[in-house]
Amino acid sequence: MSDIRSSYTDDLQFYGRHTPRELAETFGTPLYVYNENVLRQRCRDLMGLSKHPGFGVNYSIKANANPVLLRMVREEGLVVDAMSPGELYMDQLAGFSSEQILYISNNNSREELKNALKHNLLVSVDSLSQLDDLGAINWGGKVMVRFNPGIGAGHHAKVVTAGKETKFGVNPGQMDEVFALLKKHNMTLAGINQHIGSLFMEAEGYLNAAEVLLHMAEQLPESALKALEIIDFGGGFGIPYHKYEEQPRLDMAELGSRLHALISDWAGKTGYTGRFLVEPGRYVAAECSVLLGSVHAVKNNGEKRYVGTDLGFNVLVRPAMYDSFHDVEIYGKADGNPRKEMVQTVVGNICESGDILAKDRELPEICEGDVLGILDAGAYGFTMSSNYNQRQRPAEVLIQSDGTARLIRRRESLEDLVSCLEGLN
Repeated sequence: MSDIRSSYTDDLQFYGRHTPRELAETFGTPLYVYNENVLRQRCRDLMGLSKHPGFGVNYSIKANANPVLLRMVREEGLVVDAMSPGELYMDQLAGFSSEQILYISNNNSREELKNALKHNLLVSVDSLSQLDDLGAINWGGKVMVRFNPGIGAGHHAKVVTAGKETKFGVNPGQMDEVFALLKKHNMTLAGINQHIGSLFMEAEGYLNAAEVLLHMAEQLPESALKALEIIDFGGGFGIPYHKYEEQPRLDMAELGSRLHALISDWAGKTGYTGRFLVEPGRYVAAECSVLLGSVHAVKNNGEKRYVGTDLGFNVLVRPAMYDSFHDVEIYGKADGNPRKEMVQTVVGNICESGDILAKDRELPEICEGDVLGILDAGAYGFTMSSNYNQRQRPAEVLIQSDGTARLIRRRESLEDLVSCLEGLN
């Protein structure tokens, strides 16, 4: 390919029978492009972690909730969660049954909890007050409780979901209060779960947290342990965002070997016959998408070079919200002369000084008219997009396994921006 910087997607044949510039011309930019083969492979990576009976993968759809992608996830054998009525609706559109959906609540209203129960879902609560609230409307039913193991992980404080500085989970020291509420409402503890955070790249922290949860399960009364159906270790599986620096991947073979041994030995020791789940979102979805954008303006402010694009934080908020790194590819019209490397800052078209996509990156010179590819945009990309500055959310295109492109979400129109308004006439 005659692009300026594209070796990563070239090696993967990510765009199938198309070039990124062709896709940008056909569907416009910004444009989320997904690759079916990459998505399915990541699902298989996870399903291959253990062959223990009852082992499964619970995909956190907050990472990416497009029902077309969710159907592929279901075909690969994963189950899913839901954290809102909207996520539940997407799960059902994708064909997941009630037995394949966990409802992972966080400060939900009673109406939301009733909706989950109406669809025969097992609900996980993460506070004593929510356990009491659920019990009031689900007397004699089942419940899952999320505990805080005190071990957190993640690349940014905003993605660490365990430890003393987060809002999530019940303290294991409150177990007596948990069982008092279970007795009050005649409920059965059917599951326990946790989540340590996001983007861990070493197996050790995850396995340590898993051991904490298993140890806690061992301390349950014998009758409670026998009634337990699900132990969910949570997620946070990281992916290498620094592709062009050859950042190592999470060693899934090591993680799988150690996790399989851990759960098999524990089940053998305790007689547990229920399910063990891991709960990744990012690992499933991140690498299957590249976000395409157009370069509309290039300028210097003093010695600082800015590359202006249509990729505002309304399209991809992770860099602005989490200081997240995404590698950048450059699809330009190569004329045979190599472009010189220079430090550049890639920015969007939102009227905010924090609208920065890639800060002070040393890249080949980016020019007006180039198309950029923002790698690893499939997780927390479209799902966190917005209409800020009244910009329409982008289209989504799937590169199918045969290499052809299929539109799976059209670009929003101006009419979509006002479709919920009343009283305009």
